[in-house]
Amino acid sequence: MAKQAPTMKPWIEGIHAYVPGKSTRADGRRLVKLSANENPLGCSASALAALATDHVPAAYPDPDATALRAAIGKQHGIDPARIVCGTGSDELLNLAAQGFAGPGDEVLFSRFSFAVYDIAARRCGATPVEAPDTDYTADVDALLAAVTQRTRVVFLANPNNPTGTYLPRAEVERLHAGLPGDALLVIDQAYAEYLEPGENDGGLDLAMAHENVLVTRTFSKIYGLAGERIGWATGTPNLIDVLNRIRGPFNVTSSGQRAALAAIADHAFLARSREANREERKRFIAAIEGLGNHGLRAIPSKANFVLILFEGDLAAETALDAIAEAGYAVRHLPGQGLAQALRITIGTANQMDEIIGVLRSLCGEDA
Repeated sequence: MAKQAPTMKPWIEGIHAYVPGKSTRADGRRLVKLSANENPLGCSASALAALATDHVPAAYPDPDATALRAAIGKQHGIDPARIVCGTGSDELLNLAAQGFAGPGDEVLFSRFSFAVYDIAARRCGATPVEAPDTDYTADVDALLAAVTQRTRVVFLANPNNPTGTYLPRAEVERLHAGLPGDALLVIDQAYAEYLEPGENDGGLDLAMAHENVLVTRTFSKIYGLAGERIGWATGTPNLIDVLNRIRGPFNVTSSGQRAALAAIADHAFLARSREANREERKRFIAAIEGLGNHGLRAIPSKANFVLILFEGDLAAETALDAIAEAGYAVRHLPGQGLAQALRITIGTANQMDEIIGVLRSLCGEDA
């Protein structure tokens, strides 16, 4: 009998596995990680204390994250029954595609969007479709022009990763208004807490009012709990029911639920993180603008990172190697069509000074 082996589904074969930001050099030397958009301030002291609280590892966590959903609901004025928690927002993004798209369907997103959207589409057998951008920003007209009768899910990261760009409320509402009712609009707000108070793309309001809008958020970024993998989504009861049907049982750990509960209550840490990011991002962008005559350009960012384009003689790979030599890991994304760019997480003042110094030296400027 001829030997046989399991055969991979063709749509899985098309997936390029997600590659996280590096934290070591090729020789194994550890680097300061400015490649994953983690909070340089860490997490709230109360969240750390919650993580240290005694618990029983042998016991399963609350499968419904009841207390955490109640706290999220109170914070945002949402009925907890319209919230589902996940293993980071990544799980929920994948579930949104899995729940509403499949073979023969299309999943739409803008060029230079979060890499997980392509994976989520292929994972459920749907066809990923990229709409053209406008200067690294999602273009509503281009997205709407790409909608077909097969479009079932539309992903919008706002602010966007890896570009940091942002669509204001009027544009998000225009996108939603132009979509057919059977297309699910997923607004990925992983970096929403970095927006200024009063800035609001209206995603949560759309999710409360319409049957085809889902908003996802995460505790991995400004809350500094990336290692605990906690995310949440909100939408109408019908949407939440679908995600609850297919999410992993006991998907958010007991420690993660405790830490997130403490973190969401620490408004001072949130404000301090936002302020520190705002000031260092502003200073970093100004430094890059000072190197504009050497072909460096910073894409305007509303998140905790900046995408730098290398449009002159200095190549992104040269800068990547020099930054690594200085002890830092930043993100190079040639697989996403950004071979001429580096995404750099906003770190501490000293860290950003060192990155600026490297770039100035490469450009022949005084460090």
